[in-house]
Amino acid sequence: MGLLPGAEPFSHQGGATGVLLCHGFTGSPQSLRPWAGFLAEAGLSVSLPLLPGHGTSWPEMNHTTSGDWLAAVATALADLRSRCDEVFLMGLSMGGCLALRLAETAPGPDLRGLVLVNPSLAPDTKLFLAAPVLKHLIKSMPAIGNDIKKPGNVELSYDRVPTRAAATLPRLWKATARDLPNVSQPVLVYRSTEDHVVGPPSMRALEAGISPGLLTVQACPDSYHVATMDHDAQAIFTGSLQFVREHGSEDEFVREHDGTRREGEART
Repeated sequence: MGLLPGAEPFSHQGGATGVLLCHGFTGSPQSLRPWAGFLAEAGLSVSLPLLPGHGTSWPEMNHTTSGDWLAAVATALADLRSRCDEVFLMGLSMGGCLALRLAETAPGPDLRGLVLVNPSLAPDTKLFLAAPVLKHLIKSMPAIGNDIKKPGNVELSYDRVPTRAAATLPRLWKATARDLPNVSQPVLVYRSTEDHVVGPPSMRALEAGISPGLLTVQACPDSYHVATMDHDAQAIFTGSLQFVREHGSEDEFVREHDGTRREGEART
C-alpha cells in the first residue's frame, strides 16, 4: 500500500545543533510536523523519520515490531550525528519511549537532552496488557489515535490498532523502564492534564527511573494526548527551543541561528 498523504518524513539541514523527532504508535510524522517546522525555522537541523509500518495501513504495520521502530530511529540518529556537533532527542507518546531508549543505548557527549510529550512507558489499558494473547485471536483492536481537544485538528493515525505490532510494545516498555537510571541528560516532559491514551503508570515509571535533578515536568492544561497538535502546542514548541538554548552549546547555536559562522570555520 502507498504512503498516506501527509505521512511523509521530514528532514532539514540547518546548523550544527540537530534534533531527532520520534512520532507515536500508529501515528505518523504529521503529528510532529508543525513542531519540526518550528525548530527548522529557528536554525536547527531536524530529522523526523517515518517509522516502519506506519503511514500506510494497520495490516502492514502488523508485520513490524518495536525492534524495527527502534532500529529506524537509531539509524536516523546516526545520520544526524554525522552532520551535527550536538543532538537532542524529542518524541510524542511511544516516540518519547523510543527517544529514552536511544539515550540509554546510544549515549555520547554530543547528546545534550530530551524533550518528551506524554511519553508512553507502560501498558495503560487492559487491551495492551492482553495484546500478547489477543494477537493469536484477532488482527486488530480499537484505535487510540486522534486524542485532540482542539476542534478541527485531526491526527493522521490508523483507525485500528494492529494487535501483533502492539504485542511487541511491552518488550520496549520493560527494557526502557529498566534502564532509565542510565539516562544522564536533562529530560523535559510535557504532560497533559487530561490524557485518554497514556495514563499515570507511565509517568510513575519515568519519575522512578530518572534522577530528580535531571527531570522537569511541565503541565499542558488545555490539551489531550496529541498535545503537539492541541491548544498547548505553541508552548511546547517555544519551550523545547528554549531547552535547546539552555543545554546546547549556546555560542555555537547563536552563531548558527544568526548565520554568522564564517565559511570554512571549523566546528568545535
